[in-house]
Amino acid sequence: MADNNLESHFSRLRRFPDVQAPNLQAWDATDRLLLDAAAGLLTPDSRLAVVGDRYGALTLGAPGLAAAGPNGTWPVRVHQDLITGERALRTNAAALGIAGGFEQLPLGAALLEGATVVLLQLPKSLAELEEIADAVARHAAPDVVLLAGGRVKHMSLGMNAVLERYFSTVQPQLARQKSRILLAGGPRPAAAAPPFPVTEDHAELGLTVCAHGAVFAGTGLDIGTRFLLDFLPDMPPAARAVDLGCGTGILAAMYARANPGARVVATDQSAAAVRSARATAAANGLEERIEALQDDAMGSLPAASAELILLNPPFHIGAAVHAGAGIKMIEAAGRVLAPGGELWTVYNSHLQYRPALERLIGPTREVGRNPKFTVTASIRKTAAL
Repeated sequence: MADNNLESHFSRLRRFPDVQAPNLQAWDATDRLLLDAAAGLLTPDSRLAVVGDRYGALTLGAPGLAAAGPNGTWPVRVHQDLITGERALRTNAAALGIAGGFEQLPLGAALLEGATVVLLQLPKSLAELEEIADAVARHAAPDVVLLAGGRVKHMSLGMNAVLERYFSTVQPQLARQKSRILLAGGPRPAAAAPPFPVTEDHAELGLTVCAHGAVFAGTGLDIGTRFLLDFLPDMPPAARAVDLGCGTGILAAMYARANPGARVVATDQSAAAVRSARATAAANGLEERIEALQDDAMGSLPAASAELILLNPPFHIGAAVHAGAGIKMIEAAGRVLAPGGELWTVYNSHLQYRPALERLIGPTREVGRNPKFTVTASIRKTAAL
């Protein structure tokens, strides 16, 4: 795609249905750098896969996309961990008048088999990078070239080390506009089994936790969830409960085990989180009572359908500190909670969610506080919106 067309393409991209704000945009300089590098590698015979395309900048800006599809030679195959990214890609494609030419697929063989060029927006965690690197080395063509780009301030030598475990050559490229590409090639022979999911037995919980690479905190117990679990005995029994933003599903599993009559939905935007929560439920014999669901803020759940929602909201959107994602989840809880239902929330005290909880849910009381976190219980007193 020519420079002027690329500029027009970027200017029309939107983050919707993800949180939108003046300081949040749908593309960055790394997208442009990756597309420029790809333009020098792709030929009519190339097979392109994209991983980590946040809102469609890479997929929709890929050279040759317009010629792909039912009458073309190859579609761009893309994996996005977040369901909001998947939906944004489709929405942006429609806005740009692009019909087809790409396939959205899970991370694995269907995405990467035969790929000769892979574009990757480097993830924040080394564990996620390792799962991606293993998948590319395991499934892509023997002559695959992996272009892994990121903002220099978020890159580390640990990323080079991870890639070197899976590729025989890893070459850092010159930085441009504070972004840099790591060029990897020569995939090493794959181990018999993929490195993920990983498992950890938590003796203090009596729980086995499973995690894929992209899930927050891995198999660990993050300190906010740990604090909320201190109040598990005080939570009301519910026939229908939701672990909103479930991660590995620790809250869902602990609540289901403490309340044998409960059916729990563990839901998250992240495909890796949902796969992890499903595996955690199975590892603890709870798969019959926990449903793992990928969704955006419970959009597929009926109004007034839950009696209890447990929430440990994020306070980052990408690399930016932003409370918008938490507010979106609280608003969704107001819709999904039945009248008289309760939302139990743990949050970083400096975010001051209390006014939003009072406004969007109902009367809210502080259940506990430590030097970093606050736990509240909010009662949905009026009919769901």
